[in-house]
Amino acid sequence: MQSKEGLLAIADGGTVFLDEVGELPVDLQAKMLRALQEKEIRPVGSTKLVPINVRILAATNRDLEHAVAHGAFRRDLYFRLNVLSLRIPPLRERRQDIPLLAGHILERLSQTSGRVHELSDEAMKALLAYDWPGNVLELENCLERFCAMISGNVIHMVDLPSSISGAPAHAIARSAETRIMPIADLEKQTILGTIAQLNGDKLMAAKLLGIGKTTLYRKLKEYGAEL
Repeated sequence: MQSKEGLLAIADGGTVFLDEVGELPVDLQAKMLRALQEKEIRPVGSTKLVPINVRILAATNRDLEHAVAHGAFRRDLYFRLNVLSLRIPPLRERRQDIPLLAGHILERLSQTSGRVHELSDEAMKALLAYDWPGNVLELENCLERFCAMISGNVIHMVDLPSSISGAPAHAIARSAETRIMPIADLEKQTILGTIAQLNGDKLMAAKLLGIGKTTLYRKLKEYGAEL
């Protein structure tokens, strides 16, 4: 059998990131401990030991001290990894980060979709009040879903699921009914709102809206807007 280089061998002289290390099976924990202590590995299919020099970064959302106490994680590996620990609080404990994170995520989504999105004040208040059990990943997934589903540029309270908005489904439905408007009015609101968000850049607005600049100027003339 031909020997194969593993991740630790490939990363020699660099850094290895072990994500969700708390999920590592006990038998692999023993092998990992041996590699870290002896600073050498034996590639699969080889009979020779290979020295390694790597920095280990490990992350987990599990309580490893609790796992150690219950025999789910090796105590010696825990102390080998826990040289310098950094606890990142869950999102519900740092709600002040939500507006910054949401803004960053929406900006990144706009770069890939070509559509500019923003949260209404009411929607932002709902995001701040929600506990986010899935942390930043849940926030990112939710915003991506909102942007894909709404037709306009602003994410309103009624666009949020009841689990986040805190409103019963029938109340959201009634609220949505009150926002129904003629297509012409919705088009006008979208065009003028986009131009306002872009600080009057009409050419960029036309590009993001997917219409020609001639069409845009004709619409603005119909609205009596300043050209």
